[in-house]
Amino acid sequence: MTSPETATTPSVAAASPASGTPGRFGSLGPVGLVFAGGISVQFGGALAVMLMPRAGALGVVALRLAVAAVVLLVVCRPRLRGHSRADWGTVAVFGVTMAAMNGLFYQAVDRIPLGPAVTLEVLGPLALSVLASRRLINLLWAGLALAGVFLLGGGIGDLDPLGAAFALGAGAMWAAYIVFSARTGRRFPQADGLALAMAVGAVLFLPLGLAESGDKLLDPVTLGLGAAVALLSSVLPYTLELLALRRLPASTFAVLMSLEPAIAATAGFFLLDQSLTPTQALAITLVIVASMGAVRTQVGRRKTATA
Repeated sequence: MTSPETATTPSVAAASPASGTPGRFGSLGPVGLVFAGGISVQFGGALAVMLMPRAGALGVVALRLAVAAVVLLVVCRPRLRGHSRADWGTVAVFGVTMAAMNGLFYQAVDRIPLGPAVTLEVLGPLALSVLASRRLINLLWAGLALAGVFLLGGGIGDLDPLGAAFALGAGAMWAAYIVFSARTGRRFPQADGLALAMAVGAVLFLPLGLAESGDKLLDPVTLGLGAAVALLSSVLPYTLELLALRRLPASTFAVLMSLEPAIAATAGFFLLDQSLTPTQALAITLVIVASMGAVRTQVGRRKTATA
């Protein structure tokens, strides 16, 4: 089995303008793409928390996946012919992974606060970064980020056990998402694979959302807010991350994901009126230092490889 590190090594075709990668997004660089995606998904997550009383946790996920799938299918118009059975298998697993990741996470934030939920979820990508790492220094950055994650989460032992379990499950699915997003990006041009995978996830989850929320999902306000959540939390960040993973190893990407709790705290401050404590500020500093270290390590590795 190909390791995540090897699986995300970019090909010339995937990274070149001739492959059809959007120039505006690509000009940000892989690190900029990850940061922009993180900001979008966390502000979308804060909006989703406000929507849950109207549509329920499963209903919000169903709206998010369904709207995102429609938007991506219309924009990308993916080609259905000419793909191998392995291509379709990869995109199907990617879709199942996205549906499970979203479903588990929203079940978690329905039971525990947003900050601790994101903190526990981030443990999945951090574990991936350690397992995929081939350099000892990456263990240091992952450990530093992990310390910051625990500081930011604070009080994890007092959380509802089921909610914490859902968040950890979402983290495991997030790690799988990183791997299969990279594989899908190599097998399908532009964001075609993402659009198809999102459609798979929407088909799987829509019955669950309808069973929980019924006609509440058809309320115009709920639909509008659900569309905003879909754009902020799915369409934009998943596209940016898929493009980033074509040029960034999974281990570095996973460590950069440790910034998610910090971004979530910022989104909570602006949208949910949540202020930062000194301990949380220290935690943010730790994860930023860890992320900067991971980027420096990756840049140094590229310079060595091209020397």
